[in-house]
Amino acid sequence: MTLDVTTPKVCLMAEVPEELYEALQVYLDSNPAWSQHRVFCAALSLFLMQNVSGPRSAAKGHRDVNRIYLDALFDYTP
Repeated sequence: MTLDVTTPKVCLMAEVPEELYEALQVYLDSNPAWSQHRVFCAALSLFLMQNVSGPRSAAKGHRDVNRIYLDALFDYTP
């Protein structure tokens, strides 16, 4: 997934269990179309879509999260 150059970005650093990291590396090694960035965007946006509170249709932020999820899932480049 390649985001538009005008899309604001932040850098995250997170500690994850070693087993999860190793499983991710195995997945990435066997699925070259996926990158660590793409996996994390898809996973985080899916989590937020499933766990957000408040009116879903009213907030632009919800649409943005949905768009990021779909972009990551289908490797869409605007």
